[in-house]
Formats: sequence, structure tokens, C-alpha cells
Amino acid sequence: MPRFKIIIQYDGSSFSGWQLQKNRKTIQGEIENALKVISRSKHRISVHGSGRTDSGVHAYGQVAHFDLDTNLDSSELCNAINSNTAKECKIMSVVEADNDFESRFDARKRWYRYQVYKGNSILYRNQAWLKNDIDFNLLRLVSKTILGEHDFLSFSKYRADQKNTRSIIFESNWKDNGSMLTYEISGNRFLHHMVRYLVGTMVQVSRGQFTIEQFRSLLHEPQKNVQIHRAPAYGLILLRVEYDK
Repeated sequence: MPRFKIIIQYDGSSFSGWQLQKNRKTIQGEIENALKVISRSKHRISVHGSGRTDSGVHAYGQVAHFDLDTNLDSSELCNAINSNTAKECKIMSVVEADNDFESRFDARKRWYRYQVYKGNSILYRNQAWLKNDIDFNLLRLVSKTILGEHDFLSFSKYRADQKNTRSIIFESNWKDNGSMLTYEISGNRFLHHMVRYLVGTMVQVSRGQFTIEQFRSLLHEPQKNVQIHRAPAYGLILLRVEYDK
């Protein structure tokens, strides 16, 4: 049976996250329901994402795969799915992939962006964290401390079943675009809530509520269930996922 790779954009404020949930509107549920309509199947057609974004988190380039026996070509299939999903979720591309392609396990690098708005306009309330009194130089300085391989247990939601809490961070950069600050980070893998905990704690450092020394201590001496600030979900965007093939 053919396997298809899709790239998806979505406004996370309209969904209860990626993962399928009973009586909840989710990205996975939207796409699986569309495929069920298109294929006229009585059985579930499972869609596997590169990662599970939380409720409120957006995506510019989420990647997923599914198996489907269809006579539609990639372009027709893309249009058909979009005709049967909510307007806040859009399939940007569909390509036939190798049968052993795995959107989650084959991913080599994931990119995220977080947006912080230095103002009071409500127009950004679903796309950025509204914060003032931020020392941008401190933000840039603390962001560089996480480059390389580290144990990010302190900056994640603790799970007893998760044995490996190490990640390799390739890029970690803050940019000042006037009223909007943007943070971009890429790594080989990310723990649950990891980017949001990192951003929340970096912003605390930039506002004098946390020191760089304390930040480094959490990085070099990992602890579970640390009481640190987690940035809101609505400022986070999954930008893209990279693969070797």
C-alpha cells in the first residue's frame, strides 16, 4: 500500500493539540476524518506526525505520514484533504514516500520559533507572548549556553517512563524585530514542553527574576519537577522538520 508524506500548517489556537482525543478537535483527528471521507473506509486511517504539538501551539511545517490505497495523484489527494478539513488546518504538500519512511523516527532536525511581543495590542494574543521590560542582551547571552549536547531534564515535563532526556541543540538565537522578539531553536529532539520552559526561564533571566548562574546550574545539574516558568503555548510555532532522505 502506498505511503504518503504530508506537510501541514495549522493555527493551533483552534485545536486541542495534535494528538487524537475523544470529543476534542485535534489536527490528527481532522486529517484522519478527511481521509476516511475520501477513501469511504469504515476503518481508521492512521496519520503519524513527526511530533505531538500541545493545545495552542502552531505549525508552519509539521510533517506526517499515512498509508492509503487511492487512485488520486498527490495533487488531487492534497486538494481532497483540504476540502474536508477545517480552514485553520491546511495541507501544503503531499508526496509519495518510501514504504519504510517514518515521519517521527526518521527526523534529523526539528526547528521551532517562539514569539514575544513587546506591546499591548490584542491582535497578537494568539500568536505571541505579551511581555515588556526585557533585556535583549541577556536573552541572547543565556540562549547560547544551551548549544551542544545537554541533559534537559530540568527544562521538561517529567515523565517516569522517559529514560533519555538528552538533546543536541544546533541553533539557539534571539532576534529583535522592533516590537516583536523571535527565538529560533533547532535540535535533534525535544522533550515535552522543553522549548516553552527554556523560553520562560530565559525571559525570567532577561527581567532579573532569575540569574544566568541559576540557569546554567539547571542545565549542568539536571533535576526533575523544577519550579520554573513555562512560556504560554500560543507563542510557539513548529517551523519545519528535516530528513536525510
